[in-house]
Amino acid sequence: MTIVVGYVTGAPGEAAVEQALVEARRTGARLVVVNGTRGDAYVDTRFSQGADVDRLRSHLEASGVQHEVRQPLGPDVADLILDAAEEVGADLIVVGLRRRTPVGKLILGSTAQRVLLDAACPVLAVKP
Repeated sequence: MTIVVGYVTGAPGEAAVEQALVEARRTGARLVVVNGTRGDAYVDTRFSQGADVDRLRSHLEASGVQHEVRQPLGPDVADLILDAAEEVGADLIVVGLRRRTPVGKLILGSTAQRVLLDAACPVLAVKP
C-alpha cells in the first residue's frame, strides 16, 4: 500500500504528514511526500527548503515508516500530487486544508479542491 501526502511547510502540511503516518502505521503503507512548487516566484513559502526539509526528513526517519520525499517543479501543484499518486499507484492521498475566504478560492483556486475532485483514489483532507 502507498500513501501520497501533499505537503506544504506549516500547520496544514504538518497535519497531513501526521495523519498519513497514522494511516501508514495502521496499514503498513509507505509514504510518498510531495512538496511541489510552480517555481514562478523568487520565494514560495509553501516549498520546503533548508532546515524545513531537513526537519521533515528527520521526522519521517524517526517514525520508522518507509518513505520518500519528492520536490517536483511544475505548472500546477495539484497536478504534481496527482501525477505522483498515479505513478506510484497510491491507495490514498492525504492533504492538509487551510482556511480561505470564498473570494480567495474563486480567484486563486485550491490545490486541495483539485486533488479532491480529480484523484483516482480516496483522498483524506485534514485540518491543523
